Amino acid sequence: MDIVEAVSSLNSDIWGVWFLAGAALVFWMQAGFAMVEAGFTRAKNTGNIIMKNLMDFCIGTVMWFVIGASFMLSYTDPTTGEVSRGIWSFIGKPGFAVFTQYASFDFSGFVFNLVFCATTATIVSGAMAERTKFSTYCIYSAIISGIIYPIEAHWTWGGGFLADWGFHDYAGSACIHMVGGICALIGAAMLGPRLGKFSRDKKGKVTAVHGFPGHNIAMGALGVFILWLGWYGFNGAAATDIPTLGSVFLTTTVAPAVATVVAMLFTWIKYGKPDVSMCLNASLAGLVAITAPCDVADCAGAAVIGLVAGLLVIFGVWLLDYKLHVDDPVGAVAVHMMNGIWGTIAVGLFATKAAPGFELAGIGEGLFYGGGLGQLVKQLGGMGIIIVWTVITITIAFLILKKTIGLRVTAEEEIVGLDKLEHGLDSSYAGFAMQYTEEEVEEAIVAGVALPDSETIPVKIAPEIKASSKNVTAHKVVIVTRQNKFEALKNAMNEIGVTGMTVINAMGCGMQKGKDEYYRGAPVKSINLLPKVKVEIVVAKVPVQTVIETAKKALYTGHYGDGKIFVYPVEEVVKVRTGESGYDALQDEE
Repeated sequence: MDIVEAVSSLNSDIWGVWFLAGAALVFWMQAGFAMVEAGFTRAKNTGNIIMKNLMDFCIGTVMWFVIGASFMLSYTDPTTGEVSRGIWSFIGKPGFAVFTQYASFDFSGFVFNLVFCATTATIVSGAMAERTKFSTYCIYSAIISGIIYPIEAHWTWGGGFLADWGFHDYAGSACIHMVGGICALIGAAMLGPRLGKFSRDKKGKVTAVHGFPGHNIAMGALGVFILWLGWYGFNGAAATDIPTLGSVFLTTTVAPAVATVVAMLFTWIKYGKPDVSMCLNASLAGLVAITAPCDVADCAGAAVIGLVAGLLVIFGVWLLDYKLHVDDPVGAVAVHMMNGIWGTIAVGLFATKAAPGFELAGIGEGLFYGGGLGQLVKQLGGMGIIIVWTVITITIAFLILKKTIGLRVTAEEEIVGLDKLEHGLDSSYAGFAMQYTEEEVEEAIVAGVALPDSETIPVKIAPEIKASSKNVTAHKVVIVTRQNKFEALKNAMNEIGVTGMTVINAMGCGMQKGKDEYYRGAPVKSINLLPKVKVEIVVAKVPVQTVIETAKKALYTGHYGDGKIFVYPVEEVVKVRTGESGYDALQDEE
């Protein structure tokens, strides 16, 4: 072997190693998706979300080596060397070469395409989070990984008809992100919103949209940084020369950076403060948008692509909430579907000969660089075909699942949390009590659901309280109830002439026994403390029974959690005035 052949062989080996390193970076993105989804949703579902992100890769891997890889990839006959491009350039030829011809198998290509396949399935998880059956998730994840993604990806990357036509999607704005986003939109729409997301009038019209803040924004931010790092492998792993790789890294940095700055400025101006979660979404939106044109765009083009992505993701979140009324907890549709579409179109607008990867791409220049409408038409046409395929196949899949095993968990499972009732996990944060918000408690009451270690089980009204001593001159009434009932209680007391009260924020739980669950085979039990308000009132002139009945009327719904009322007879009241503020403190002797 001469020096030229040696250098060429070494060069090939180096890029082969980078190809697999890029695949490892893309696999690491699963951690990023898990962190973003978990951080942007409520703590009671964290374990479920981690489990889904773990299983969509593992299930996807099984589906990939069984059928997915053969549906997507071209097949090379080891004896003749002839390359089969599948059946009518529509679908790869089904086969089991990974088992029967392992010695000559393309290991690197198999692994590289596998990690991309898993990304498509995990996108759907975020939009359908917090109310999807885990069993259903496993099934539709398998369908996406084994059928929907491999077939449409074959058209572009496996020697299919879209590649022949000149459609260009370098790393997956359309084939991965748009497809995953479309599946997410259809799934979230068919599934319905989380309980309490939308307020409706008697006719069913949405009158208000309610935000559910993610429980850990730091976790979400960590996920975004992990994804951004992984995206250098996502976009750059297929590069085979330094100039193209450098250019891809540049555009993959510029677009999300510009998108994030634009989102920060827009939300700052519109809402008065820069929105953290929206800026994190914007970073991902810019990455999605640059994925298709990253090899053929220059710095200016990447900046414009990022600018549009930053605005488009904000518009997308608003559109789903206020117009379509589709509940997407993490903004997956706005990030992946809308910016996947935009990134695919951007190839036909910003492709330029100045980019190092342009010649290898074998496409025409974009409209804004003097190339006319030719490439733009190809992008729109190819994208349209992929959209039709995805909409039809995922709709059929979701309809079958909805009619058979169901898509959605019960109201009890959703309110209590999927961690506990789907996975037997009291909390994903051992040692920290899971606290339900006032809104969740209200939802439980409306749905007639009992929260674990909380107070939402129907109760009976206690009998009338009677004075126990003739020497009683006053009564101290202590009321413990939910915090969001304080205003109603205060107003009710004011109406009957009671204006003096002491208010203390407290934590408490009901008297139900905890239910044993198991972690690694060992029984575990926990108690959940809920935020309460404790109100102390001393009354003399106002009849104590009037106070009790008024409090009942203001607080009673018929469930635990309405509150408790304690009455203490007071035989002597000493009023003490302290300080210049005129504050009255009552010293009670029972």
